Amino acid sequence: MGTWDAKHRQDHGGSAMPLNPGSFRNLCRSSPWKWQSLRFEYRETSEAGASPVRAWLRRPGALRLETLDGTLLHSTTGINDSRDGLYISATRRSWLLPAHLVTPVYDDAGLVRRRPEAAYGEPSFGNSRLAAALDPVELAGNAPVPMEFPRANAVELLEPVREVEHEGRPALETVVAPNPGYRPLDPESPLCGPGRTRVRIDMGTGVCVACEALDEGPDAPGHLIRILAVEEYMLDDLFVAEPVNLTDVREHIQWPLG
Repeated sequence: MGTWDAKHRQDHGGSAMPLNPGSFRNLCRSSPWKWQSLRFEYRETSEAGASPVRAWLRRPGALRLETLDGTLLHSTTGINDSRDGLYISATRRSWLLPAHLVTPVYDDAGLVRRRPEAAYGEPSFGNSRLAAALDPVELAGNAPVPMEFPRANAVELLEPVREVEHEGRPALETVVAPNPGYRPLDPESPLCGPGRTRVRIDMGTGVCVACEALDEGPDAPGHLIRILAVEEYMLDDLFVAEPVNLTDVREHIQWPLG
């Protein structure tokens, strides 16, 4: 299937996303090619009474986190630093391109069927659950597995894939369980626990917006994400330690008249 044609087919009235295991897995592989900046609220449900945080993320490595009342919790530093040391002491991985600059293999619905080698990785804070949720490829693997090998997929889909609404946005939802080949980004914070886990993937971004363990009790790890905006322009001022006094375009500018 042609890569550009498949990716943009839906934009021109092409085929809609099928509700089947293959499309669900392809959606889980697609996040790096669906967006470059995201504004959202994030909450880990495993912590009793945990407050959500508001986040601004700009790929490849810029992240800002605030409480809902505007208190700064974390802001990436060094996003404009020289990378000389990285390349001088380089391994082969140092020279990989960001994912959005390389072309994957798409399916007929414009979802990623096979991911190429690239510089993957999302910024995170605290633990790696946020990074895994932003690019939930661990639920699918980088490419399809041969059909003749049962339980070869990263996770087993225990229920039919269905379309649901999550915070006003369409998403795909199903219940999954880990197979022997499941390799989470962080073994301490897997998206799919040892039992059954209900997961919900946003159709527009490929982000895992909800994760709920069904067999581990109320304190089991989980999260909720509310997407507020996709592909907003974000100034460097959001992410650096010392702002350069540029205008904050997120707020209304008052123009007093004489």
